[in-house]
Amino acid sequence: MKNILVGSALAVLVTVGGISVGTVAAAEELNVTIVAGHPPVFRWVKHASQTFIPAVNAALEGTGTTINWSEQYGGSLAKVGDELEAVEEGLAEIGLVSSLFDPAKLSVQNVTYFTPFVSSDSAGVAELMDRLQEEIPAMRASWEENGLEYLGGAIGIDDYLLMTKFPIKSISDLEGMKIGAPGPAVNWLKGTGAVGVSGNLTTYYNEIKTGVYDGVIVFASAALPGKLYEVAPYITKVGFGAQYAGGLAANKDWYDGLPAEVQQALRDAATADRLAYIEDLDASVAKFLEMMVAQGASITEVDEAFRAKWAVGMDNVAKVWAETLDAQGKPGSDVLKVYMDSMRAAGATPVRNWDQE
Repeated sequence: MKNILVGSALAVLVTVGGISVGTVAAAEELNVTIVAGHPPVFRWVKHASQTFIPAVNAALEGTGTTINWSEQYGGSLAKVGDELEAVEEGLAEIGLVSSLFDPAKLSVQNVTYFTPFVSSDSAGVAELMDRLQEEIPAMRASWEENGLEYLGGAIGIDDYLLMTKFPIKSISDLEGMKIGAPGPAVNWLKGTGAVGVSGNLTTYYNEIKTGVYDGVIVFASAALPGKLYEVAPYITKVGFGAQYAGGLAANKDWYDGLPAEVQQALRDAATADRLAYIEDLDASVAKFLEMMVAQGASITEVDEAFRAKWAVGMDNVAKVWAETLDAQGKPGSDVLKVYMDSMRAAGATPVRNWDQE
């Protein structure tokens, strides 16, 4: 672990004629690197800079502790999916860790990506998933086993949709088409005839443009800054649902060595980050869709029959995921039930009750 303590409360004794005349305590300064694989053009990274860091700084005013921040985004220190390792190894103290792209190490965190068609409420999904990290021991353990302390700041993702080079009028239009999707979302294409290819936002544009993909599963708040409407102008609102893609986490050894007020400042700032991010997200989705239409995109929203046909035609990927984790000694089925019960209790009406089959 690199030494991040620049100044400490060193007592400097000044003696005149053998008589102590006082002590001077130097302020404590911490050098902290925060990492994200995505660039700040994407909202969750922007808020790390504009909300999380200022909130930490404000909370530490008057405590004698200050932080010198080094913001390493867009692959400058770690690529998408490598944030966990960067924080675990001490290359960064804090990271926007994409659980979505670390399915082996953060498997239970990916419950939402194995349960599509449940809810489009990104605020509700994010709040619940932050709470479950604290309440379910297996979720906390996933972070701690990898040397991380989960702070919060859930990255809630707005309702996923399809963006393609061609119009979609029926599910059969997807037959044989190559569709890029993030991590476990590739499973959403099972039963459609499409060929799912794992990818992420940093590569989608070029891969569609060069013909690697015929389209992607993506969300509006990232599609606009990623300019995906230029290469995939047909937007189909399928209603895959809102998702949880990760959150803010700290190197646990570093975190455990911090004063209590600094630990609390980080946690409170992560909560502030989630709230500000979601408020920003909710205000932007409809506007972003309108802006893409103004740039030449077209939008089609499928009806309930289309959505139900898609959901019913899928394998029960949630059940397979849960049973696989159960066999590994992880409470996959329990996490699945808690998540689905919590979403239904919050008013969600899943197209398919994945946990009850």
